Amino acid sequence: MGTIGIDYYFTPQSPWTYLGHERFAAIAKAHGAKVNVLPVDLGKVFPVSGGLPLAKRAPQRQAYRLVELKRFSEFLDKPLNLHPKYFPVASDEAAKLIIAVDMHDGTEAALAITGALLRAVWVDERNIASESHLAAILAEANLPARRIDDAHSQAAHERYEADSQRAIDAGVFGAPTFIVGGEMFWGQDRLDFVERRLQRG
Repeated sequence: MGTIGIDYYFTPQSPWTYLGHERFAAIAKAHGAKVNVLPVDLGKVFPVSGGLPLAKRAPQRQAYRLVELKRFSEFLDKPLNLHPKYFPVASDEAAKLIIAVDMHDGTEAALAITGALLRAVWVDERNIASESHLAAILAEANLPARRIDDAHSQAAHERYEADSQRAIDAGVFGAPTFIVGGEMFWGQDRLDFVERRLQRG
């Protein structure tokens, strides 16, 4: 039996992705799974999937989101600022930086920088739309400074566009989404099911 693959769809400003990212990476590694790191533009996914940006959601939904974020943060023992300084934040440049790292440094490095970017938003009060902040995060991860330029490349842009379309074609409607063997799992609270699916092979 070959190595099982996981398509990992997310956005680098998603609190739910932040809450599940390290656990997901550990599960994938434990099962020897190949992760396809796929940051996507939810601004393109939402219109075709019935989703709404946070600011356009009903007040009841916005309020309950905060309850659930606090609940999961405490349950998972992961620090999370419910009202970070830099959120909402444009995440296209951070997404393309992850893609550039994936293209040049590999999956493990891409997962590591993803974790750093998620933590930057939800714990460290850093602006992932700022090139200077991105450069500092890259340096802290011991990755080449030139990845900023690589993130601006046509290749990174085209892959970002293609991966966003890939998400739409796969039926993705939120972040994080994991697809294992054609089976979709939406949300960090579904990682137990992702693990069960990997155990089946």
